[in-house]
Amino acid sequence: MDKLSIRDLEMNGRRVFMRVDFNVPLDGARVTDDTRIRETLPTIEFARKRDARLVLASHLGRPKGKPDPKYSMKPVAAKLAELLGVAVDFAADCVGADAQAKSRALANGGVLLLENVRYHAEEEANDENFSRQLAALCDGLFVCDAFGSAHRAHASVVGITRFVKQAAAGLLMERELAYLGKALSNPERPFVAVLGGAKVSDKIEVVENLMRVADAMLIGGGMAYTFLKSQGLPVGNSLVEADKVELARKLLAEAKQRNFRLLLPTDHVLGAQFKPDTETQTTSVNATPDGWMGLDIGPETIARYSAELARAKTIVWNGPMGVFEMPVFAQGTLEIARAVAAATAKGATSIVGGGDSVAAIHAAGLADKVSHISTGGGASLEFLGGRKLPGVEALTDKG
Repeated sequence: MDKLSIRDLEMNGRRVFMRVDFNVPLDGARVTDDTRIRETLPTIEFARKRDARLVLASHLGRPKGKPDPKYSMKPVAAKLAELLGVAVDFAADCVGADAQAKSRALANGGVLLLENVRYHAEEEANDENFSRQLAALCDGLFVCDAFGSAHRAHASVVGITRFVKQAAAGLLMERELAYLGKALSNPERPFVAVLGGAKVSDKIEVVENLMRVADAMLIGGGMAYTFLKSQGLPVGNSLVEADKVELARKLLAEAKQRNFRLLLPTDHVLGAQFKPDTETQTTSVNATPDGWMGLDIGPETIARYSAELARAKTIVWNGPMGVFEMPVFAQGTLEIARAVAAATAKGATSIVGGGDSVAAIHAAGLADKVSHISTGGGASLEFLGGRKLPGVEALTDKG
């Protein structure tokens, strides 16, 4: 990575402003899933061991630029203190006198969590004055460990970097960039991309970019039906983006012309209705009856896709193969999760990104059997789509 890392910073006794991604689900005053907090603990501990005085900032939910108790970071401060085993101070605002006083009062190794940065409309507007106020809470050192927010040019991610001496990547950010960067620039081959989810429109750039760098692409989920429809196959009541059928046709033609292996389902599990207890049947994709909808890939497709993954040395998976939250349509996604884990056990590098794929790998009990789980859904999609991320670009270059 050609950007400065937290490992390069001299933090001893200095206040460090660290942007984290603590956008966690809350049930009143209780954090119901602390995964995102745990993910950044190594970076926090790394800084604390080097006597940094840590000022942490994050957004939570969409409070629309004004204070809303429903989106307060206060419960997060309590959960963080529990996980770290040390006291975590809390500032009732992310700028102003209280935040200033509390940041100055920090002892070496001390931790302060600021209130939700999105309580101010200036955060999303990347306002210069607001960015300067945030920077005033540190001694010229900024660490970004919020990969999940790196695609957003907001004040606490990008604006603040103009008013500090050094802006570095945290350990989690560094790991994300190392795995995703290597997959795009120097992958071990064969490189197989697995793309699913509901819509082609969400993944167009990813499909186009990965067709340039991968060796094969396996398509599943709702997005497969826009491709199948473009080939003139019957799709029944399956999800199709009518305005993207022509684009799907072009992508398939381009893949054929370039000898790129873009694989589509050959069979699928159909539901009479979109509900968990619906009647089901499994058919070939060219024999889809009217009125039925494809909600998972079928056994033949699972076998073909699993065979592709067994040969892979690099795997990027984003998006489920079916409506996996309904057990009757979960088989395809869970089998792909097992195939990815099996390939990883044989030495492949596997990267899983996107909320639903991450949920699926956890549901299959295989989260510790893949190389890397990406914490940034939108950010990893934009990165894999070949876009530069503002939050990464804003970090200080090495050398």
